[in-house]
Amino acid sequence: MFLNSYETIYILKPDVTDDMNLSLVNYYKTLIKQNGGQNIFVQHRGRRHLSYNITHYYDGIYVQMNYRGNGHLVNVIEKSMRLNENIVRYLTVKQNILTHVNIY
Repeated sequence: MFLNSYETIYILKPDVTDDMNLSLVNYYKTLIKQNGGQNIFVQHRGRRHLSYNITHYYDGIYVQMNYRGNGHLVNVIEKSMRLNENIVRYLTVKQNILTHVNIY
């Protein structure tokens, strides 16, 4: 099975504790592994000011996940994020990785 590279960034409510943040990260890491994902890399981007308010929040906690998986895995992750009340926004993009480059 061919696995694509994906990047998912999600924004948590600013009142989420560090323990809840770490438990969400661990939950999504196990969810990715259980559904055939590989090469999971998580970065905590920290609290940032939002450009516009989202459901009356002006700040958010950003978390970035990079992983390899298939389209079904992305659907499972996004459904879980949609149902999570602590996540304000999320975005998943497919990354194109250059495998062969010719430089002349």
